[in-house]
Amino acid sequence: MSGQRPGAFDDAGDRRDLSAAAPRPGGRRAAREAAAEPVRPSGRAEARRAQAKGGRGRKKQGKRNRKKVVAWTAAASVVLITAAGGALYTYFNGNISSFDAAGISTDRPPAATADANGNKPVNVLLIGSDSRGNGNSDLGGGGDAGARSDTTILLHVYADHKHAVGVSFPRDSLVEIPPCLVNGKWTKTQPNAMFNSAFSMGNTDKGNPACTQNAVEHLTGMRVDHTLVVDFNGFASMTSAVGGVDVCLPNAVYEGDLNPNLGHKGNLIFSKGVQQVSGQKALDYVRVRHGIGDGSDIGRMQRQQAFLSALIKKVKGSGMDPTTLLPLANAATKSLTVDPDLASADKLLGFAMSMKNIDLHNIKFITTPWRFEGARVAWVHPDVDNLWAALKADRTLDGQDASGGQRPDAPSGSPAAASSPAAPAAAPGSVNGAGARVTVYNGTTTKGLTVTASAKLKDAKFTVAATGNAAAQNHDTTVIQYGTTAEAKSAELLAQVFPGATVEKGSTAGLTVVLGKDYAAANGGAPAASAAAPAPLPSSIANNARSADDDPCANVSYN
Repeated sequence: MSGQRPGAFDDAGDRRDLSAAAPRPGGRRAAREAAAEPVRPSGRAEARRAQAKGGRGRKKQGKRNRKKVVAWTAAASVVLITAAGGALYTYFNGNISSFDAAGISTDRPPAATADANGNKPVNVLLIGSDSRGNGNSDLGGGGDAGARSDTTILLHVYADHKHAVGVSFPRDSLVEIPPCLVNGKWTKTQPNAMFNSAFSMGNTDKGNPACTQNAVEHLTGMRVDHTLVVDFNGFASMTSAVGGVDVCLPNAVYEGDLNPNLGHKGNLIFSKGVQQVSGQKALDYVRVRHGIGDGSDIGRMQRQQAFLSALIKKVKGSGMDPTTLLPLANAATKSLTVDPDLASADKLLGFAMSMKNIDLHNIKFITTPWRFEGARVAWVHPDVDNLWAALKADRTLDGQDASGGQRPDAPSGSPAAASSPAAPAAAPGSVNGAGARVTVYNGTTTKGLTVTASAKLKDAKFTVAATGNAAAQNHDTTVIQYGTTAEAKSAELLAQVFPGATVEKGSTAGLTVVLGKDYAAANGGAPAASAAAPAPLPSSIANNARSADDDPCANVSYN
């Protein structure tokens, strides 16, 4: 395919427009030109003209004038960049499309609750669409109408925001598809259906992402917070925007491997080993199935995971600078269809930035535990059930608790040094917490604890700002957290209301109390039976997981 791909910046077009007419202030063209053409101080020719005009006798005055020019130029640059930033947000927002929320089931798993610092796990559904519409057939789509989900990955970002795992769903998996909205009517439950049939419900070029989201929630028992769909055009543009990524092939690949209907070997597409791909070549890499390993979709998913790992590594390695992010943001927002709650540039950027501090080694990719069932794939039980249970409990693949545990906000490094035992219980009415506002979280499965705790706080003259459930409900001991030195004294008073609690400095301003099982046992008897710890995952799941920093040639085929 020749010529510029859709989704890329058209710099040449912008230059032609500039020669024809000036851009509207604050408009999209102004934003693009501000991003592409930064304001520069006067050049050498301007300096020579100034020197010839003023002469040597006005050297000092010339210096003062140049300082003024530089100052005004710098100020103008700031104004233009700020204006361009606002216009770019408007421009990017105009790129994004969203699907209708009416198709999202009302029978959903509960949403995760934030902990004392507002942290909670996030589940994002990533769908790669092989829609033949919107010019996608030129990049490798067939002639069939409608859209199918070529790739589906559920990305679980743990509450600690230091770990993440992407779970690939084999598209040929035989599963139960719940009711979905098609042409204004809800379908019946479909047992033993292929997983990717959910996205095809309604047979439209845009697919049915709401139906796929319903299916994932139904199968996993996990609430999907956001859904993103990217098509062929978008994928190709995004890979070109980052300058390509490094991938690896275990053997040479030819045209006949990419298109088995070709009838002959054809030309070489990929040589064996590491190479950089972008655009059409990147798309071919993640789509090729035959000619590598056993030619199954399982091997292709392994290469898709390797590609995403390389893409994440490339973006993080390039740094969060405008040179990298502006072209990528343009390509991404043009190519994405998202859920209504994510349909703005600032929300997309916020989600991306929330992952910036996750170490590459702690970003994992796996496939649902599976086995072949004829020409299709079946999930292996109870392994897959244990996987969903582990993720819901925020356990990593190797069994670590990444929910924040008993001390969700303890500073990393030496939590013991940052905490101190609380003072003994004070006599009723002897504590005066007037003026201090406290947020109370229930860190157990015992109901009603925040009610009794709030009553104790009000008796001690504290103001209860808010109550709720902690993200993790496995806290053994009550923890009192304060954000500033000025709040430390109030925290010590709080400790007299909750004897046995631990006092520690949190990461944000404010006073919080996370009630533990010790408080539950002392206030109303034995706590309700806590949920059993999830069963350990088979070692094969962790052993076969890919980390984003793995060798690009490792684990890229299934034999």
